[in-house]
Amino acid sequence: MPEASTVGEEKRELYHCGTLTYTKIGLVSLFIWLLWGDFCYTLMETVVPSIIPLTLKGLSCPNWIMGMIISTIPNFMSMTVAPYVSVKSDRCRTRWGRRIPFIAASMPFLTVSLFLLGWSREIAEWLRMTVPGLEAYAPATVAIGMIGIFMLIFQFFNQFLNTGFWALFNDVVPPTHLARFAGAFRMVGTAAGAFYNYFLFRYAESHSHEIFAGSAILYTVGFLLLLSMVKEGKYPPLDESQTRKVSRWQATREFFRESFHERLYQLIFASGGVLAFAGVAWGFQVFFLLEMKMDLEQIGKYNAILAVAAFIATYFAAIFVDRWHPLRVYTYVVIFSLTGPMMNWVWLFIDLPGRIFFWLSLAAQLLYAFMNALSAACAMPMQMRLFPHSRYGQFGAAQGMIRSACTIAAGMVVGGFYDLIQVIFANCWHGGGIAAGAGYCYRFYFVWSSLASLINFVLIAWAYRRWNQLGGDAHFHPPASWNKEGYEKVAVVATTGYQSKWLNIALLMMDGVMFGSLLLVAVMLAPLAWHGMYRAVRWFLIAVLPLSLVVALIWFRMVRGIRRDVGRAKAGELPVNGIPHHGMMMVFGSKFLLTIGLVIAQFHVAVRLENELYVVLFALGNIVTNFLLLFCTWFVLKMEKGYATKIDAASLVAAAPEQ
Repeated sequence: MPEASTVGEEKRELYHCGTLTYTKIGLVSLFIWLLWGDFCYTLMETVVPSIIPLTLKGLSCPNWIMGMIISTIPNFMSMTVAPYVSVKSDRCRTRWGRRIPFIAASMPFLTVSLFLLGWSREIAEWLRMTVPGLEAYAPATVAIGMIGIFMLIFQFFNQFLNTGFWALFNDVVPPTHLARFAGAFRMVGTAAGAFYNYFLFRYAESHSHEIFAGSAILYTVGFLLLLSMVKEGKYPPLDESQTRKVSRWQATREFFRESFHERLYQLIFASGGVLAFAGVAWGFQVFFLLEMKMDLEQIGKYNAILAVAAFIATYFAAIFVDRWHPLRVYTYVVIFSLTGPMMNWVWLFIDLPGRIFFWLSLAAQLLYAFMNALSAACAMPMQMRLFPHSRYGQFGAAQGMIRSACTIAAGMVVGGFYDLIQVIFANCWHGGGIAAGAGYCYRFYFVWSSLASLINFVLIAWAYRRWNQLGGDAHFHPPASWNKEGYEKVAVVATTGYQSKWLNIALLMMDGVMFGSLLLVAVMLAPLAWHGMYRAVRWFLIAVLPLSLVVALIWFRMVRGIRRDVGRAKAGELPVNGIPHHGMMMVFGSKFLLTIGLVIAQFHVAVRLENELYVVLFALGNIVTNFLLLFCTWFVLKMEKGYATKIDAASLVAAAPEQ
């Protein structure tokens, strides 16, 4: 195990995580082995949920039983087994560390369960012919029962791997490189999933035995190498609350009391639950795309292009997350992402040819690629920066419980939501010439996600304010009710301060969005008149143009106030409002400036289709987006008030060692 250096001159070349110290080569080696483990882990995790549904479908398994095996069992295990394992792991002290023993102990059982799942039908047939009484049941019934039992075994021991593997990162990766590791982790996971889907999934039915056996062997060999090459450091001794003997009921009460005692933790957990609840609805994405007249080939290309874009964007996003703090980045992304689902409400009223929708929707999603990559790169390092290190596994399990409970609840609600919409709009007709057919209900995903985005908006903004109250960049230490001090001391990671130069460029980009949109509306009047679309011209004159002017005037007033506050901060005075972060505003300014090109494309399509309603709806959709941009910017100014009050060098936060 590497020893900590005492030579001051080497500080720039050494990276620390607790008692572990890495050189650059050592850090690269650590990343390679952890990412190799991620590759093996992702392949193993992908095989089971991709092949088991096909196997069950081939056995004519009822949907409700399939849902229990595929979804309910894993989430139930996450709610029950994972918390117990995580607490035991946090309190484990061995010569090999506190995470590696749990990973190693689960490996034989996981390997065997993968083989059992792969040969479940053959095992079921053998049992049916061997065990008295089973021959009375149909072969498919016995096979489904065995798959359920083997899935239960697999998911039980998978909780040991999941809790240990994910918590290991927090114990061995230097906090200065958490986001970069998380970005690389996500990229490798995406690559592993793409490798499986492109090369292996086609053989899921014909060669399932070989795929299960291969994944089991790769997982076993891969993790044996990982565990032999990655070492944990030394951990502080357990505190009194971790060593005293208590009953299971008392231990359960203590788990919830410690995990939920602080408002910041409650808000982070609630946010994760909301996202899990909303994400279940997106499982019906393929039906929405089919409703929009895309075929399966287009859907495959659509998802593949977005996956490649996410892969590339993640590489760059991870660098900025470490520099700007993951909670800040995530909060800004959540706030400004409110525009995404809202602007998609237009698809409730607009029906385009599948080929045209493919390109417009793809362009819109690509414009959000970097924002989505930032959000994804924040998830892991945000928890590692906020949760107490002594109970990191416990807090991760608490979050997992909330996510799993919300996923189970959403599984029962989402289908009913879509069915209710389908009943309401059955045989109905509305403006735009769309007959609400069987698939029309899936367009309401954006209504569902808008509500979830709004709730998450409130929760994360509240959490960000609470984090600032607890010390923010320079002085935050995870609250800990079990400590006499009331918090756990952790190292302060350096962050880049708010920079006036880049903020000014970002504001100029936003000027281009607001004033460019107004100019575009005026320019659009000429081609509308040229094509004889006089009703659209009338709507532009009485609604679109005046509203665009209102947006521009509000922005003019708002940006003038921001620039004045920057001037006050430079002079050492207290700004009236908070100062928005330059980097995040650069991201949003460039994204929404490029969106003007999408607006032009939408206008061109509507004019070519000679549909005046579509022209007006696309224009109004852009105005709604700009109003939301104004609201989000105003909200950020109020959210940062009292905290983001310095600019340039004065706002830099230097790194500080763990005290």
